[in-house]
Amino acid sequence: MRVVIAGGHGKVALKLERLLTERGDQAVGLIRNPDHHDDVRAAGAEPVVCDLERSDVAEVAAALEGADAVVFAAGAGPGSGAARKDTMDRAGAVLLADAAQQAGVHRYLLISTMGLDRADDLPEDDVFGAYLRAKAASEYDLSHRELNWTILRPGRLTNDPGTGRVRLGRSVPAGSISRQDVAAVLLSLLDEPASAKLTLEVVEGDTPIPEAVTAACQR
Repeated sequence: MRVVIAGGHGKVALKLERLLTERGDQAVGLIRNPDHHDDVRAAGAEPVVCDLERSDVAEVAAALEGADAVVFAAGAGPGSGAARKDTMDRAGAVLLADAAQQAGVHRYLLISTMGLDRADDLPEDDVFGAYLRAKAASEYDLSHRELNWTILRPGRLTNDPGTGRVRLGRSVPAGSISRQDVAAVLLSLLDEPASAKLTLEVVEGDTPIPEAVTAACQR
């Protein structure tokens, strides 16, 4: 399987790239900064410079050539303002979906976040509120496309070691989860066709990840 990951230098992305390559899949990391080339290579992935805030659909579609799936793991990141929450967390995800459709890549995984309903309680100029609204808009756009999409909403992300055990479902109580376990859940979702058209929340828990994914995907 060839998987293209937008935001290929992100913490979750690098862990997913390593998991993919360790089992023999091909991982491609889309990066905007050429200085991140070596880090993506070290994770076993092929780095491709493709800035989602500066590229057009044709350029991104070319980067997706031959892919079996795409993962949107990009984000404006800490310290960015409300404007970049929109141009990256929303518009970047939309551009990747447009490019996936143009390139004929039907599988799309979007990393979102829990707590999107809090956006309306925050001021219009609040940066975190802008982030939540951008994520909500990206979810809405993706969920109305003819793609085999899956939306994963993690709880608060940590750098703790992964446990391999989570709580995963349509709705779960608020909590935290390691980035390593988020990457492992994404890997399992890529392998599970029944996860298409589902929006799932995930936090740390007691269920082994493969079992949690199987249970969450039961209709």
